[in-house]
Amino acid sequence: MTDAPPTVLFICQHNAGRSQLGAALLEHLAGDRFTATSAGLSPADEVNPAVTATVAELGMNITDRVPRAVTVDDLDAADVVVLMKPGLTLPSTPRGELLEWSFPNPESWDADAVRPLREAVAEKIRTAILT
Repeated sequence: MTDAPPTVLFICQHNAGRSQLGAALLEHLAGDRFTATSAGLSPADEVNPAVTATVAELGMNITDRVPRAVTVDDLDAADVVVLMKPGLTLPSTPRGELLEWSFPNPESWDADAVRPLREAVAEKIRTAILT
C-alpha cells in the first residue's frame, strides 16, 4: 500500500492548451494532495503562449513544459483521467475514473481570451475534483 497522492491525468488533442491548463491549475489549487499530469493525442511543438501567460498571472511558471503524447502506461497509472474535450479517442481504456469535460473554445488563443477558460477550468476542478 502506498501513501502517494492520487494521479490526475488531463488530456486534450494537442497537450498545448486545455490539458496543460488543467494540470497547472490542479497543482495551483490542490498543492500536494494530487499528482497532476497532462498529455495529448497529437502533441503540438510547444505549450500555447497564452496558456503559459495566464498561468503565470497566478504565480506559476510552466514555460519549461513540453507537450507529449498520452501512453497506455499513463492511462494505467492515472486514478482520474480528465478529457478536456468530449469524445477523444484514447489508446486504451483508463484504469481509473474517466471524466469528460466540455469548455467553449476561446474566441482567439491570446491571454485575454484564455482567461475565461482558465477560470472555467479552475471552477470545474474545484467542484469535480477537490470536493
